[in-house]
Amino acid sequence: MARHTTLKVGGGADLLFFPADLDDLQAALVQLREARIPYLVLGGGSNLLVKDGGIRGCVISLKMFRGIHVLPNARIEVAGGARSAAVSRFAAKFGLTGIEFLCAIPGTIGGAIAVNAGAYGRNIVGKIETLLTVDPAGLRMRGRHELEYAYRYLYLDPEEVVVSAVLELHPGDPTDIMAQMADYLTHRGESQQVGYPNAGSFFKNPAGHAAWKLIDQAGLRGYTVGGAQVSEVHTNFLVNRGDATAADLLELARVIKEKVKAESGIELEEEVRIVGEDA
Repeated sequence: MARHTTLKVGGGADLLFFPADLDDLQAALVQLREARIPYLVLGGGSNLLVKDGGIRGCVISLKMFRGIHVLPNARIEVAGGARSAAVSRFAAKFGLTGIEFLCAIPGTIGGAIAVNAGAYGRNIVGKIETLLTVDPAGLRMRGRHELEYAYRYLYLDPEEVVVSAVLELHPGDPTDIMAQMADYLTHRGESQQVGYPNAGSFFKNPAGHAAWKLIDQAGLRGYTVGGAQVSEVHTNFLVNRGDATAADLLELARVIKEKVKAESGIELEEEVRIVGEDA
């Protein structure tokens, strides 16, 4: 799975499936359930750490689900496999504001929705009008008021796959929208261009605290385990210096949590999803 994740680590999967369309996806989910084969949906491969032993079961990639469409009343419909940055650029092109922050978030809309990704005080689930998911039992449509969500969290049943969402936006000036996005990208370039493969922010921000600051205060900037390192640029980014294993990154995360707890009394929680088996 190293070729399919932004951290560039991890063992293989038993199966890797690229459904061509919704019918193809639905049929696969039914067959996988009948065969009792577990499955994992892969977005852009960011926010994910696959262990060195790989993944037992089937990994489903939604790379064919990339459609984005303008709807009346300042709304857009986006497929789960559409890249978050591409969605923000699309909205800007049509003078629709409210999701500029997506330009700074790697991965896909489906992945962003699944973890309620956000930046600069915004989150993606807060923009949803309706969400379409699928599981082996069929399709499910919900409005935002029916969703259970919080900071970096959206409740989905374990077998649910995000198919698409309709996002509620507002009319705006394309020039102003693009300028805001440029500011976000400049900030990201200055504070987050760490120069090595990474999964983005590794830990959630505890209430009232910034995870990067807690890690920095624990004296861990640049700390290394094998080929894994706490970034010198942004301490909530754990990077693969080129020869890291998943085990290196997991051990580094363990050390960080231990030292931050000892220094501040605060227990960090991973934002990155950790899957698979040990080697």
